[in-house]
This record gives sequence, structure tokens and C-alpha cells, in this order.
Amino acid sequence: MKTFEEPMLSYIPSKIDHAATLGLIQSDKPSYQYFKAIKDITSFTDEKIADWLDISVKTYRTYTKPGAQIKDSIKEQALIILSLIKHGTEVFGSVKDFLQWLEGENFYFDKKAPITFMHTNSGMKFIDDQLTGMEYGDNA
Repeated sequence: MKTFEEPMLSYIPSKIDHAATLGLIQSDKPSYQYFKAIKDITSFTDEKIADWLDISVKTYRTYTKPGAQIKDSIKEQALIILSLIKHGTEVFGSVKDFLQWLEGENFYFDKKAPITFMHTNSGMKFIDDQLTGMEYGDNA
């Protein structure tokens, strides 16, 4: 698993920030790298990532290649996922520890794993809010 020391990820906000996300969607930064980074950082399967993005596995794989034409709504999802991963890594100290928390049953998520909420922007914002709470002393 890679870290967020990579220059490509240095401009991803570490908390979900809709203004920053909108700016990145409109920027000239190569979007395909967002999709590749999700896989490289987390080692989740293409199927799981495609499911979060509500696209087919074939489409997800196409989006990881230079020159891919990607809808803004899908770019937004990818940026929010990266932002969430970055925030979780900062809270837990490592990608591995964050992913372990993300996949574990959690009282604050109705005894479900937080990862089950990754299918919507609202769900990812809820996870992000719980991470912020943990930074300030909440038990999540």
C-alpha cells in the first residue's frame, strides 16, 4: 500500500471539502490517476471499487487508463473516496489501520462496517464526520 507522500495526491483534501472537490473536477489534472490511486493505495478489488462508483468493472478499468473520458459525477465520487482514505489514514496513522477500522463492525454505524456506507456521497460524508469526531475525542 502506498502513502500520501506522492505528489499526485498532495492536492487531495484530507477531509471531504465540496469546494475543493469541485475545483479538482474542473482542473486539468489527469483524472485517470484518481481511479488508479484508489486501487494502489487500498488494494481493494476492481469489483469493490466499481461497486462504490456504481459503474461496471470494465468501465472502472477503462477509467484507470490515460485519456479516459470520465463523467464529472464519477470523478467526484473518486475524489471523495481518496479524500476519505487520506483523512482516515491521518486519523489512524496508516492506511492498513484505517482499512481495518473501515471493514470492522461499528456501533456508530448500526453495528455495520463503515465500508457498507461507501456507495453514496452522504454515506462517505457520514464516515468522514465520524473520523472528525474521533480526532476530537469521540469513540467511533
